[in-house]
Amino acid sequence: MSALELVAARKSGQLTARELVEYFLGRIEQHNTTLHALVTVTADEALRRAELMDQGHVDPGILWGLPFADKDLSHRAGVPTGWGSRVGTVAPIPEVSDPVVVAMDVAGGISLGKSAVCEFGLSSYTESEVFPPTKNPFSLLHGSGGSSGGAAAAVAGGLLPLSPGSDGGGSIRIPAWTCGLVGMKPSRGLIPAGTGFDSLGGLVVPGALAHTLGDAALLMDALRGHRPTYRATGVSASPASFVDALEQPMRKLSIGVSLAHPWGDGMGIDINPEALAALDQVTQLARDLGHTVADLEWTPRHGYADAFATLWRASAATLDIPAGGHDVLENLTRYLVEEGAKLSARELALALRELAQFETHTIEAFSPYDIVLTPGLATAAPELGWYDKEDAERNFRQQIQVTPFSSFVNVSGLPALALPVSLSGQGLPVGVQLIGSPGGDATVLALGHQLSSQLSWGHQRPAIW
Repeated sequence: MSALELVAARKSGQLTARELVEYFLGRIEQHNTTLHALVTVTADEALRRAELMDQGHVDPGILWGLPFADKDLSHRAGVPTGWGSRVGTVAPIPEVSDPVVVAMDVAGGISLGKSAVCEFGLSSYTESEVFPPTKNPFSLLHGSGGSSGGAAAAVAGGLLPLSPGSDGGGSIRIPAWTCGLVGMKPSRGLIPAGTGFDSLGGLVVPGALAHTLGDAALLMDALRGHRPTYRATGVSASPASFVDALEQPMRKLSIGVSLAHPWGDGMGIDINPEALAALDQVTQLARDLGHTVADLEWTPRHGYADAFATLWRASAATLDIPAGGHDVLENLTRYLVEEGAKLSARELALALRELAQFETHTIEAFSPYDIVLTPGLATAAPELGWYDKEDAERNFRQQIQVTPFSSFVNVSGLPALALPVSLSGQGLPVGVQLIGSPGGDATVLALGHQLSSQLSWGHQRPAIW
C-alpha cells in the first residue's frame, strides 16, 4: 500500500496507528540488520504515541500516524543525535527538537527512530565509520547514496512508507536515484521548518523520499504545513495542497533537455550510456504526452567548481566539534574542517559572490522552459568501499564523477525531482532529474506524476520485499 492508501485506511478505520507502527517495527526488526538503514530505533516511544493517537489524545494530522524516521542530523528531544560520527557518541542528548522534527509531529507522523547518515552529511554516500555501511536494497554490494542514505534504504526496503531527508547538494536526490525512489528537493524558502536561508549559501532544505509522486506530495504538504511563513524564491504561487494539485488537468509544458554541468573537463566525468538511455526515454515520453521539448543551450559559469568547493570547506569549518573531537573525525571530514579553517573572509566572500552570479545566470538560462530535464547520476551506483577514504581530494573528484547534476540546483535555489525510470543491466535503479522554475514545485511534482504513470517502473520493488 502507498502512503496515501495507508492514510485512507486509517481514516476509514481499517487500520489503527498502533497496527501501522507495529507492522513497520516488524519490518525493521527483520531487515535493518541487513540494510543498516536506521541507527536508532525508538519502538517504545512510537508505540506510546500511537496509543495516544488511537485514544484521541493526539491529533492525527494529515499523516494519520504514518511512521517515518528522523534523519540523524536532526535533533529530537530525548533521542541521541549521532551525526554519523564518532563525535556523536559522547554528545549530550538534545532537550529541544529541531523545527523539521516538530513539523512532522504536528502533521501526525510517528517517528520510529533515526536514519543513517554520512559523517555530518558532508558526502554523497552513507558509509560512516561509527556504524556499518548502509546497503542498497536492490543490491547489497552497493551503497545507498548520501547523505540521506539511511532514509532512502529504509523506504526502498519497506522499513518505512516514506521519510523526510535534507538536501544541500543532492542529499535527497542522490539516494533516491540510487535506491529507485522519488526524491523531492523543494525551492529555497518553501518549507518554513527549513527555508535554506539559514545555511551557508542557502543550500540546505528538507524534502521528501517516497515510492510515488502522490506520497511525495503528501510529505511535502506535511513538511510545509498549511500556513507557510516564507515565500519560495520567485513569484509562482504554491497550491494549498500538493496532493490535490496532482489531480488537476496537466497543461502542456515547455521542457528543455541538458547534459551540461558546471564541473568542467578536469573531473573526468563520463555519463553512463544507461543514464543517457533513461533521459532519452523520458524525453520521448514527454513529447508523446504533448509537451514541447527542445535541447537547452546552457554554458555554466566557469567559476562554479572552485566556488562550490570553497563553500563546502567553509561549511565544514562551522561544525561544532567538541574538544578532542577532531582526533576521531574521518579523514574526509578532518580535511574539510582544516581546509575550511584556512579560508580568509575575502575568499569566502568571493566564492559566495560567484555562486550568486551563477544562480542568476542559471535561472535566466532556464527561464524559457517550465522544466529542465537532466540525467540523474552520471554513473551506476558505486559498490560499497569504492570511495577513497584516505585521499580526500580524490574522494571529492569521485563524488563529482557520480553526481555532477545535483549541487548546482541547490546553489540556484530551484525545485528538483529525482524520478526513477528503469533498472540497469546490473539490476540497479536509473533515473532522471526534473528541475523547475523558482517556486515551481507544483509543476515539477505534476509532471513527475504524469510521467511516472506512463513509465514501466511502476511499483518496482527490490527482492528484500
